[in-house]
Amino acid sequence: MTAISRFPVPELNNIADDLRTRMLEVQQKAGFIPNVFLALAHRPDECRAFFAYHDALMLKESAALNKAEREMIVVATSGANDCVYCVVAHGAILRVYTRNPRIADQLAVNHRKAEITPKQRAMLDFALKVCLHSNELDDADFASLRAHGFSDDDIWDIGSISAFFGMSNRLANMSSMRPNDEFYLMGRVPRQK
Repeated sequence: MTAISRFPVPELNNIADDLRTRMLEVQQKAGFIPNVFLALAHRPDECRAFFAYHDALMLKESAALNKAEREMIVVATSGANDCVYCVVAHGAILRVYTRNPRIADQLAVNHRKAEITPKQRAMLDFALKVCLHSNELDDADFASLRAHGFSDDDIWDIGSISAFFGMSNRLANMSSMRPNDEFYLMGRVPRQK
């Protein structure tokens, strides 16, 4: 089997207790440990910081951005950055949240052709501009989001998710992080009981 990273991957029993506990909780829920946890575990302080920021962005309760829309940002950003790990892993999560087996593939390739609302398209237009051309952001970009009902806090979240996953995509690409096989079918076929 292909390695999950070009960097050292510690054995589960050699990982710091707090990180191992989190991994086992995820394994209990998902049925497997996503490779990102194992691939980042060889740098424990950075792994903790990565997941603390991830959780602050992705688990935040918000009326304007639900969990599926947050994952839409990740998938579209990751597609633009050619990040196989994040497209596959977060695409699986997105398919599960939306119960739409087509949505992740559409967003990873071209969100303008995807089965999304005009509000979600505006959100992804902004996220991709943050991802690819943040130096070109201007007042019109913010006005477009406000016209769709997004607040300044919502806009910050959209931009922060895009920026964070830009970093995540680069780490995954640098390390040749391999997506778990389980992700490929999640949300495409009924879950086995």
